[in-house]
Amino acid sequence: MTEAWTLKGEMTLSCSCTVFCPCVLSLGDHPPTEDRCQTWAGVRIDDGHIDNVDLSGIKVGLMMDLPGIMSRGNWTAALFVDDQASIQAVKGLTRIFTGRVGGTTHLLSILVGQFLGVHQTPISYETDGQTRRIRIEKYVDGAITPVRGSDKEGNVVIRNSEYWIGPDVIVAKSDKSRFRGFGRNWNLTGRSAEIVKLDWGNQQR
Repeated sequence: MTEAWTLKGEMTLSCSCTVFCPCVLSLGDHPPTEDRCQTWAGVRIDDGHIDNVDLSGIKVGLMMDLPGIMSRGNWTAALFVDDQASIQAVKGLTRIFTGRVGGTTHLLSILVGQFLGVHQTPISYETDGQTRRIRIEKYVDGAITPVRGSDKEGNVVIRNSEYWIGPDVIVAKSDKSRFRGFGRNWNLTGRSAEIVKLDWGNQQR
């Protein structure tokens, strides 16, 4: 029987698109602005569980390398989990982020062709004013800031979308974005980014 799971928090994602990621509105059917999509993300879990394992307070990271149009699959992916997480939490998060327990992340079980494993390492996810600062030790050093709207009080937000990560997406840009690992050396500074509140799970509401 599939374990019940929920996850609430925030994801900050940095990608190689030169302007805002077209996948948000096209739902993955439009090509990335470059010939492929190179992406890393940080996740702050505020509240969550899988079965009876508490996931609250854990930080997670992702690396995704897509050869072209997102919806066509053949992604290469890696998962990073906070070194403070328990063995049970790491196992549960691996099942969630590989799509094996259904729900919001199920499409990852379809689209990821090569999984480079789960790696436990120190992860920090901090909010400094509007900027999200994310570090995944040995792999990621990033600072992501929302794009301000015309009234200068709020940010540019895409609302009520069918984007799988979440319906409301804060449009952002990377002040600093480096990923190194698995033979990859990406500098995505100045490129597209997004910040999304997460409300995930595999239970009908």
